[in-house]
Amino acid sequence: MQQFENSGDAEVLALAIVEAIPDPLVVMNSDFRIVAANRCFSEAFHLDPKESHNQVLFNLGNGVWEIPALRTLLAKAFSTRVAVDGFELEGDFGLSGPRTIILNVRLVEFAGQAEPMILLGLKDITDRREIERKNAELLASTSERLAQQHILVREIQHRVANSLQIIASILMLKMRAVTSPEAREHLQDAHERVLSVAKVQSHLSSAEGVDRIDIAGYLSKLCQSLASSMIPPDTPITVSFTSQFQGTVDSTRAVSLGLIVTEMVLNAIKHAFPDPAVRGSIIVSYEASGDEWALAIRDDGIGTGKSPSAGSGGLGTAIVTALASQLSAVVTTTSGDEGRSIVVGPSSREAPLSIAA
Repeated sequence: MQQFENSGDAEVLALAIVEAIPDPLVVMNSDFRIVAANRCFSEAFHLDPKESHNQVLFNLGNGVWEIPALRTLLAKAFSTRVAVDGFELEGDFGLSGPRTIILNVRLVEFAGQAEPMILLGLKDITDRREIERKNAELLASTSERLAQQHILVREIQHRVANSLQIIASILMLKMRAVTSPEAREHLQDAHERVLSVAKVQSHLSSAEGVDRIDIAGYLSKLCQSLASSMIPPDTPITVSFTSQFQGTVDSTRAVSLGLIVTEMVLNAIKHAFPDPAVRGSIIVSYEASGDEWALAIRDDGIGTGKSPSAGSGGLGTAIVTALASQLSAVVTTTSGDEGRSIVVGPSSREAPLSIAA
C-alpha cells in the first residue's frame, strides 16, 4: 500500500472518500466534534455544511441531536472500541415528524494520532418501516377477514346439513305414507340421493381447509361412514379404501369424487349382493401422478349381467357420468363373474391411470 508523505494528502483522500459515500456519513473526534460530514448528511438533515463543521454532534439544530440513546451508543463504542451495526434510533432530528434511523459506528485509528476517529453512518428507513407497518396491518386485516369467512362457511355448511336432513326426513315420511309401490320406490331413490349428498357435505365440512381437501383422508372417512350407515346389521359386506396418494385436491373436485364414490358404493350395496348371507367386499381406490388421476370402485358381487337393475342405464349411472364430465373424465365399466369394476379418469388418456384394488 502506498504511504503518504504528509498527513495533508491523507486527509484530502479521506475527505474525498467520505464525500463519495452515497449515505449520510459523519467523521468525529473523541469529543464528538464533527471533523467532516458529506453532502448527503447535510442535505438529508437540512444542515448548513459550514455551520456543521467543527460542531459537536449533539449541538446540531439547537440540540435536536441530543438523544440519550445516541450519546450512550457513541460513548460505549468509543470506550469499548467495538463496531456497532444496525442500531435503530428514533427522533425528529429537526425534520418534519419523527424519523427512524439506522446507525453504524466504526472507530478508525491513524498512526501518530492519540485518539481514534469515529465514523458514524446513517440511513433513514422511516418509509420502509411505514410500508412494513401497513403491510402488517393489511396482513392482520386479511387474516381477520379470512377467519370471518371461514366461520361464515362453517355456518353455511351447518345450515345446509340441517336442510338436507329435514328434506330426507320429509321424503321418508312421504315414502311411508304413499301406497303406490312405484311412488314409494321413487321416493326411496330420492331419499338415498339426498342422504348421499348429505354424507359428502358432512365430510367436507369436517375438513380443515376450505379450498384444498386431503382427498385420501376424505374418501377414507366417507367410505367408513357409508359402510356404518348403509349396510344392514349382521350383513357380511365390507367397504374399504386404499390409496398411495398423499396430497390435496380443490374442493370442487373433492365434491364430485365424493358423490361418485357415494353413488357407486350405494349402488353396489343395493344390487351387487342380493344374498344377505354371502360375504362381499367393496374396494374404493384413488391414485394420482401429476395431472393424471384415477378413481376406482370395485366389488366382488354378482356383476351387472345378473342384476339388470344395476345396469348401465340407471339413474345412478347417469349421475356418475355427469359428474365425470364435470371433471373432464370418462367412466370405464367392466363386469363379470368376479364382480364389477368402475374406473373414472381423465378423458385425455386412452386408459385411466392404472391402480390396484
